[in-house]
Amino acid sequence: MRTSTLLFMATALLSSSMFGAATDSLKAGKAALKSAGPLAFGPDGVLFVGDSAGAAVFALDTSDRAPVSGATKIEIKGVNEKIAAVLGTAADQILVNDLVVNPISKNVYISVSRGRGPDAIPVIVKVDGAGKISTLSLDNIKFATVAISNAPAADNRNRTSSITDVAYVKGNVVVAGLSNEEFSSNLRSIPCPFQADSKGASVEFYHGSHRQFETNSPVRTFLPFTINNQDFILAAYTCTPLVKVPVSDLKAGNKVMGTTIAELGAGNRPLDMISYKKDGHDYILMANSSRGVMKLEADHLDTYKPITTPIADKAGVPYSTVADWKGVQQLEKVDDTTAIILSDASGTMDLRTMMLP
Repeated sequence: MRTSTLLFMATALLSSSMFGAATDSLKAGKAALKSAGPLAFGPDGVLFVGDSAGAAVFALDTSDRAPVSGATKIEIKGVNEKIAAVLGTAADQILVNDLVVNPISKNVYISVSRGRGPDAIPVIVKVDGAGKISTLSLDNIKFATVAISNAPAADNRNRTSSITDVAYVKGNVVVAGLSNEEFSSNLRSIPCPFQADSKGASVEFYHGSHRQFETNSPVRTFLPFTINNQDFILAAYTCTPLVKVPVSDLKAGNKVMGTTIAELGAGNRPLDMISYKKDGHDYILMANSSRGVMKLEADHLDTYKPITTPIADKAGVPYSTVADWKGVQQLEKVDDTTAIILSDASGTMDLRTMMLP
């Protein structure tokens, strides 16, 4: 999830002294994650992990703060098999949930479930620039955690969607998912260092292909994006509306009406998103379940009229398909010219860097 490009990079690279209060607040001990899902990096090598099973967000001090120089190039075929070997199990007994790149070291971090079902063990895997695979020990690590206070109950089928994506946004962790409230689609902004969790904001939007307003559809993936000097969350939902929500509206108890600016095709599930600039233009890449990797034109997202009526097919922000990026499950921006993708087009999962299209 994320991202990752889930970062405002300039903010994420704040000096250690500016983030010192947060790293100082992390205490050494065992980080008892019940699951490891969406990922995002904050400043100073702090990794945020969404734990849906435990209905909590963890901040982990990776101690990974050595800057790297030069281009990063990774190509690992069958990375799922290699991760499984490191974890002492078979490839069909692991599930890769998300990946993110440390903006300082360019090392790749992957959240993994070892085993299947409710007894799966959460693991954080690191892949360095040389392709070496190791695990981040959670037994004695500096960390902090904050509970999601209004998550669906542990025995509710929506519990696995209590956290669907996370991002570090200018001193706060933004968390998407479902709550236990009537309007269950939820975005919350949690200050760092962690304070008591707020109940977040309920998000409603018009879904053109479904011909209705929706309040219970979870955000599947999102990214922070600045439009006319205002910070927004660009959220993608199943079937595939793209909705913008002002970050300033993410206040506890708010009921927020998101603005639908694109309908990208029904029968589709968004998987991951990144944003980047090339040749003076802004773009968004979206990996999804059935339409390849979409490249959206993002120069003037303020100019698209809100979609408020039924849509038969597609409307709003235009996109093209990146033809040579096949089977992409996760993607993450590495630097201004490069992304790293996790794909399974060949029947096994491959991890490799690619030039941004």
